Amino acid sequence: MTFAVIDDEGTTAKAIAGTPFTDPEYTGKEWPLEQVRLLAPMLPSKVVAIGRNYADHVAEVFKQSAEHLPPTLFIKPPTAVIGPESPIKIPEFATKVEFEGEMALVIGVPCKNVKAEDWKSVVRGVTIVNDVSSRDLQFADGQWARAKGIDTFCPLGPWIETDLDKFDFSNTPIKAHLTHDGVTETKQDSNSNQMIMNLGEIIEFITASFTLLPGDVICTGSPAGTAEMVPGDYIEVEIPGIGKLGNPIERA
Repeated sequence: MTFAVIDDEGTTAKAIAGTPFTDPEYTGKEWPLEQVRLLAPMLPSKVVAIGRNYADHVAEVFKQSAEHLPPTLFIKPPTAVIGPESPIKIPEFATKVEFEGEMALVIGVPCKNVKAEDWKSVVRGVTIVNDVSSRDLQFADGQWARAKGIDTFCPLGPWIETDLDKFDFSNTPIKAHLTHDGVTETKQDSNSNQMIMNLGEIIEFITASFTLLPGDVICTGSPAGTAEMVPGDYIEVEIPGIGKLGNPIERA
């Protein structure tokens, strides 16, 4: 097991020494990408998530307007994190389990009280997250730790894209494709331009309360189009410029 850099063509994994938080020091080992198993690109000390950050998703799930339900913070434990193609395992007590395809930020330096305009200075890169959620538990409990923090309920990957300048974060498509009974349907088909709080505002909001550490992950909110997943399904979240994060669904 090692950290690696994926080349620009997305065909080769080149092993690096140390961690991803400094300029890469290549070891000389490399493998064709199809011959390696990608794990979650980071095991964070915490996953901090913004809920209700897309107005259409607020109306879809909570049946209220975003004016009455502003964005909120919650935390998913690191034990929920899994990598690409690892199964999302649904326990019997978790019912109406839905996917939430989102863009995620990976923190690169310890930070606190970051101003919105300085957000890029503390971010190592961006990746994809699936904020898996048990809706019945979410509404029954009144807070979201159990509904969103179950083991395997935070798929992350496929890798961290470190070139932030290649993105227009005010206009980045986000899609999720659900395969059920052999039929694939695009459920989420939205864009970061629907965010209520932008990326800088999110980091300023979070770091006013929490110190973030290198490797911590920020989930930036889910657009509308979330839907239930059941064992036997396959969910794939897609963000251009990052890639695709796919996971099968199984019974725990």
